[in-house]
Amino acid sequence: MFAKIVSALLAKIVLVVLILLLIGALPVWRYSARWGFLPAAVIAIMALVVYVFARLGRI
Repeated sequence: MFAKIVSALLAKIVLVVLILLLIGALPVWRYSARWGFLPAAVIAIMALVVYVFARLGRI
């Protein structure tokens, strides 16, 4: 029971961190305009995978 609670908490923490990274990776600053949307897309896919695994109970 305790392991499942800790696992759910860690999944939420990882999801929040990935969302914050996604916001930080958006190309809105001058130095990151050359990057395009690739970093944001990669982080968004990672956040989606973590979310799906958390909903399925795998994490």
